[in-house]
Amino acid sequence: MSYELRDYQEQAVAALVNCGREGKRHLVLHLPTGSGKTIVAAQLVKRATTDKEKRVLFLAPRRELVYQCVDKLEALGVHAGTVMAGVVPDPRAPAQVATVPTLHSRAVRTDRIELPPADFVIWDECHLSLAPTYAHIFDQYPKAFHLGLTATPARGDGKGLGQLWDEIVPGATVSQLVDGGHLVPQRYYAPAKPDLAGIKIQAGDYVQGQLEHRMDTPKLVGDTVTNWLRIGERRQTVVFASGVKHSRHLRDMFLEAGVSAEHLDGKTPNDERAAILSRIGDGQTTVLCNCFVLTYGWDCPAVSCAVIARPTRSLILYLQMCGRVLRPAPHKKDALIIDHAGIIDEHGFLDEEFPWDLDGDQRIRERIESARAMGKKPTPVTCPACSMVFTKAAKCPRCGWAPREEPGDPVSVLDGDLHEVKRNGRRRAGSWTMADKIEFYGELKTIAARKGYRSGWAAHKYREKLGVWPHGSLKTAPLYEPQPSTLAWIRSLGAQYWRKKREMMA
Repeated sequence: MSYELRDYQEQAVAALVNCGREGKRHLVLHLPTGSGKTIVAAQLVKRATTDKEKRVLFLAPRRELVYQCVDKLEALGVHAGTVMAGVVPDPRAPAQVATVPTLHSRAVRTDRIELPPADFVIWDECHLSLAPTYAHIFDQYPKAFHLGLTATPARGDGKGLGQLWDEIVPGATVSQLVDGGHLVPQRYYAPAKPDLAGIKIQAGDYVQGQLEHRMDTPKLVGDTVTNWLRIGERRQTVVFASGVKHSRHLRDMFLEAGVSAEHLDGKTPNDERAAILSRIGDGQTTVLCNCFVLTYGWDCPAVSCAVIARPTRSLILYLQMCGRVLRPAPHKKDALIIDHAGIIDEHGFLDEEFPWDLDGDQRIRERIESARAMGKKPTPVTCPACSMVFTKAAKCPRCGWAPREEPGDPVSVLDGDLHEVKRNGRRRAGSWTMADKIEFYGELKTIAARKGYRSGWAAHKYREKLGVWPHGSLKTAPLYEPQPSTLAWIRSLGAQYWRKKREMMA
């Protein structure tokens, strides 16, 4: 298979060449997750080793990224030596691909091998490059041209990478890639923000132990599963948890709700990990819960829903997590982001253009807050009728709800349900029209008829949803085909029932 560069990738390469001609030797190429950074790297390796007879070193933090690069190089007819545990090296090859931990251990921390000679060093996931192991290797190649690849050109705490890098070369944006069909559009759903008061902040983010304790409660875990049943559309889903125990508890709750689910963490053995990832990829597993494993270096286009159950102040972590579900796949129309962490309000939408900078003093979070204060960044709004989050729309794109223009309307919260987040608006309560009520009651009557429920079932469910009994013309509502959202709400009630029953028995 031959990997030809797309137009935006060729344009990015041309921009890199121009910067090199200006004498800049340490460049960061910024391209979103799913945009083909490894393909760009493989083509650059081929051009450097074949056309210019240069020696190239490609570095990545994880084995999976090394395998991805080697596979693409082989498809281009380039043989590469591999420096990684469990792989026989070939130091004679002009291209070398290595994991950072292995190369540092063997050639920097000890002298088990010599450092591979390199005129050109490519750093995958270079937002990690200020870590000591990376910096030690970086210092060993003072005369080389260094290229960093990342979707998030900042440290984990949001500060810039100017200590090592000269310039950020921007590639295509998420919006441009969606328009071109290279990424899928996104839909967002979000509840009220979790209560994070009192949780300490360290290195720019919440202290993990305190965060997991706050998020890993029976109610929050149950709400995560209930809302997925309501709006997750039974999609292949990755769940980002706040800790290992939290991830396992989420998996267990999904299993109890009849959903095929698995758990993955950093201590999962490699062979078991490979089997789990294979099952989520081919659809045997519907939901994969994880803790700090699948935030980068994982490519599974079939997964189209991300559940964020891990609050974070790090824009980098947010973008890396949500980026996992943006790759296109057959029959995949869009990606769902279900936010149980308040991070859409915190950071914004994936297709926004963020103010990246190499400044090592100011965090990107501070630049975002400044832009919002000046009205340069949109604020998400949540639809109270269907739970969608959006901006830049006069009415909800999904259900058509529109806010009334009455100033000073009080803001109310719908009981525990996720709301879809919309752009350029605010959270507020909406009202159901009589047509909405008739259609909803007609859907409930259809469900009751198909399931053989008693005659009063539909009326009780109507009251459970809207707080009043159906009356007047509602009693003669015709049958309507149930919408997916109505069916999901009914399923969620069953999950709530069993959760409460367990809590009573505990």
